Amino acid sequence: MAIIITDECINCGACEPECPNNAIYEGGVEWAVTDGTSVTGTMKLMDGSELDVDAQQAPIEEDYYYIVPDKCTECMGFHEEPQCAAVCPVDCCVPDPDNEETEEVLLAKKAKMHGE
Repeated sequence: MAIIITDECINCGACEPECPNNAIYEGGVEWAVTDGTSVTGTMKLMDGSELDVDAQQAPIEEDYYYIVPDKCTECMGFHEEPQCAAVCPVDCCVPDPDNEETEEVLLAKKAKMHGE
């Protein structure tokens, strides 16, 4: 299950540097799969579509920090718990019930993004 940032976010930015996949972006900022990863070419997304990993994508949220679910691995393979949730002062980094993934899927995603 990916993590989401709720609208309770106070835009403190504590979560962004903690993400080992660079999946967290400030509201209004474009994102790309290659940001902070070593993946090249294309990547199959959770919805089944394929994406050029270098292509800039529209922000998911305009007003507060957001997590790209296709890059989020819940810190699996890096840490015991999602680091964004561990450092969030207002507890707005929570599991996303719309993006549930198994441990195997999360670890495979991590391996693909980091060339393992």
